[in-house]
Amino acid sequence: MMNRRTFLRAAAAGGGLLVLPSGVLKGAGAPSNKLNVALIGVWGRGLAHIKGLSSENVAALCDVDENHLAEAAKTFPQAKTYIDWRKCLDQKDLDAVVCCTTDHTHAFVANWAMNRGLHVFCEKPLGNTVEEVRVVRANYLKNKNKLATQIGTQRHAHPNFNRVRELIKDGAIGELKRVCAWGNRQLRRPGYLPAEGEPPSHLHYDLWIGPAAFHPYNPEYFSGGPGANCLNWNMYWDFGNGQIGDMGSHTMDLAWNALDAGLPTSAEAKGEPFNPEVSPVELEMHCEVPANDWRPAIGVSWYQGGAMPESPAPGVNLSAIGHGAMFEGSRGFLVADFGSRMLIPVGDAADMTYYAPRPKAKLIPPMGDFLGEWINACKGTLKTSCNFDYGGRMIEMMLLGLAAYRVGKKLDYDGTAGHVTNSNEENPLLRRQYRTGWSLNG
Repeated sequence: MMNRRTFLRAAAAGGGLLVLPSGVLKGAGAPSNKLNVALIGVWGRGLAHIKGLSSENVAALCDVDENHLAEAAKTFPQAKTYIDWRKCLDQKDLDAVVCCTTDHTHAFVANWAMNRGLHVFCEKPLGNTVEEVRVVRANYLKNKNKLATQIGTQRHAHPNFNRVRELIKDGAIGELKRVCAWGNRQLRRPGYLPAEGEPPSHLHYDLWIGPAAFHPYNPEYFSGGPGANCLNWNMYWDFGNGQIGDMGSHTMDLAWNALDAGLPTSAEAKGEPFNPEVSPVELEMHCEVPANDWRPAIGVSWYQGGAMPESPAPGVNLSAIGHGAMFEGSRGFLVADFGSRMLIPVGDAADMTYYAPRPKAKLIPPMGDFLGEWINACKGTLKTSCNFDYGGRMIEMMLLGLAAYRVGKKLDYDGTAGHVTNSNEENPLLRRQYRTGWSLNG
């Protein structure tokens, strides 16, 4: 029996005009061909998607804060409202979900949604542990011929991502040897906040805690505005992974987009002394990714909070680039941030006679609107630039590096099995325990 999503895909593929059981006309390119979308997490990052989702039918809104929920309902008065995302996902007429919850529930919402046959746009990171990411990625790979997914690394739409990939693939710096990315943000906290008062009546704090270990309410977790300042929970281990999950996901994406990399074979890391309650500010991690059909096995490194790679040449101040990436090749370096790039040829390669720029006609076409790419994929191709396979492999590498930091030694890794091979004591760090009543696979 055809359901609503099957009708939508058939219409997109065949161009025919279809009549759904509801009586609403649906046809490829028709104005009424809209997705029924649930927006889960309507504040913070959720606010950034209000305009993009206005072209669709926002059929459900969900947030643990009833004040934020009521405000969003003014924009989408036809939507049903929920405080518990688990109940929201059981709404029968949904086609797709946009997840803008806190990091520690991303994998839960994404996995539950795919279990119900829903397309998913999930803000980064895809999960808080290696196991979470692997579970969600495996679910997507099982359903990739039916579902469109996208991880919210919106900077990926910047044209410079394509230009950097072209330069690396076309041999502008010769054979690739090493890649590193960095971010300079520093948000320090000593540990979990002490209990302070009771949650306000409009905030369902127990649902906000969700699967994480319980920590008493403190209003500071919810302070700040709707932008980056609202991430006052992000650096606590049970709620997020600090810069790895935040700007690390954006900046490593600039490097990862050019690598066509599989899962890492090893990871090691060092930084400030380990704090069991909060993620580190200063950190550097070094991973190995296997060779593919156009490059050898290479090292991929991440630096944050003041730690930086060495400058590629005298007079090049990498610290002036707050969030950037550097590629080292046999003939020179490429340094880039989200919007610009610089080639630094070295030695006999300085005349660049070996390299011919790609003709304009063969440049990778621009992505355009990032959320729009996913919406269009839901209605037809199912193809997106940052699907759960691509982004899942990237964040799995980063989270493995965090596990290496926590134990203070190099980890050899079997990416097929998702298992550390040189010790058993590190494998529990690849997963976490959840509160009673919460399941990753619901």
